[in-house]
Amino acid sequence: MVSEMPDNANAGKNPLVDVRNLKQHFTISTGFFKKKPLKAVDGVSFVIEKGETLGLVGESGCGKTTVGRSLLHLYTPTSGEVYFDGARVEEKTLPAFRRRAQLVFQDPYSSLNPRMTVGDIVAEPLDVHKLYKSKKERDEKITSLLRMVGLSSEQATRYAHEFSGGQRQRIGIARALASNPEFIVCDEPVSALDVSIQAQIINMLEDLQRQLGLAYLFIAHDLAVVKHISNRIAVMYLGKMVELASSSELHRNPLHPYTISLLSAVPIPDPDRSRASRRIVLSGDIPSPLNVPSGCPFRTRCSRATSVCAEVNPEFVEVEKGHFAACHHI
Repeated sequence: MVSEMPDNANAGKNPLVDVRNLKQHFTISTGFFKKKPLKAVDGVSFVIEKGETLGLVGESGCGKTTVGRSLLHLYTPTSGEVYFDGARVEEKTLPAFRRRAQLVFQDPYSSLNPRMTVGDIVAEPLDVHKLYKSKKERDEKITSLLRMVGLSSEQATRYAHEFSGGQRQRIGIARALASNPEFIVCDEPVSALDVSIQAQIINMLEDLQRQLGLAYLFIAHDLAVVKHISNRIAVMYLGKMVELASSSELHRNPLHPYTISLLSAVPIPDPDRSRASRRIVLSGDIPSPLNVPSGCPFRTRCSRATSVCAEVNPEFVEVEKGHFAACHHI
């Protein structure tokens, strides 16, 4: 059985982003003349509505970043389809699609060109897509974008190394906004920042979403951050989606044992409640995507696993209205 969500699951009539059975496999050399497929993403489907934030969580190596990059066709998908505003994304439509869909990178230190001024970095999408008619208009747009993310026009002539991590991430966000996108993939945009700076960036992303009507795919490890910013949350494990629900429903009523274990690891600020809570510690490490277990990929670490879990990969089905999960024992 294929662990994937039905094409129309949880979708409105006209979702902005519609991902159908997306697969991204890489061929890895395992020895002399030996090659093996690494299934980084293996049959993932979801939709994102206009103005919505879908959070994507999971352990390192589960395929979250690969989903975001494959969706944007930075990696050419092995198979599957991506529809944007009703039109299929393919080679001939990529330039127009990339103007309307952008990416905010995880590392603000390596994602900015050290040889370019901040003004040129922010203006790069304007140059690529030819979104201005004169140098004056270009400069005005740079100033407007910098002010939008809390920076001043005077900083446009400086270089990236002169800024703090939080300021660099603001520059990265300004660059993503330059082409007037409708959809942004936020690939762990606050994981490399201090907690206080994280809050500033998250609040700014929310303000920009309200002002501009943006939709986000928000990839992160921090479930507390994802709960705060997301309308719905999807949980990934070894290249597959194991649960999807609204943010409040997922935290109130997690169904998949992997989701339950992730939520049990979220710190609780109340000392009394923290002592009373029981953290679920998974046994073993996450298996290699080169050697995915048969049947359910989570069965080697799951306390509920039975013989059927080793034989059959559970379907990703709607257990309750708007709440999807892939488990034989729900």
